[in-house]
Amino acid sequence: MRIASGRPLGSMAFNMTPMIDVVFLLIIFFLVSSHLARQEVQLELELPSASTGHVPREAAEGRVTVNVRPDGQMLLGGEPVDAAELARRLDFERQRSSEKLEVRVRSDRRVAYRYVEPVLLACARAGIWNVTFAVVRAEENR
Repeated sequence: MRIASGRPLGSMAFNMTPMIDVVFLLIIFFLVSSHLARQEVQLELELPSASTGHVPREAAEGRVTVNVRPDGQMLLGGEPVDAAELARRLDFERQRSSEKLEVRVRSDRRVAYRYVEPVLLACARAGIWNVTFAVVRAEENR
């Protein structure tokens, strides 16, 4: 029979390496996603002016920004999309979001309505009725 020596069998500490790896991956993910979200609203567009309206509050509800360039090209998440793809992706976002989804349309002031209309139709097909337009105050344009 073997007699136990007074040595401990091992330490009872937790291995923190996997948790630290996960935390660093989450930090990187949030940094990259916030950077992409900022790029979306920093696209150089001359927004239309408005004399009335209200400053939007930063709500807890989800928001998707669709940019329309002067040549009529639609961008969602910085990627060019056509009307069918836009409707499909908006529907996916609406189903994925537990809150009410808002679509913000940023278009150049020289864009004809025929280029903005497909965005509105895609929102309607996806069942999204909370659509806002990004504008600048008329006083800021002078």
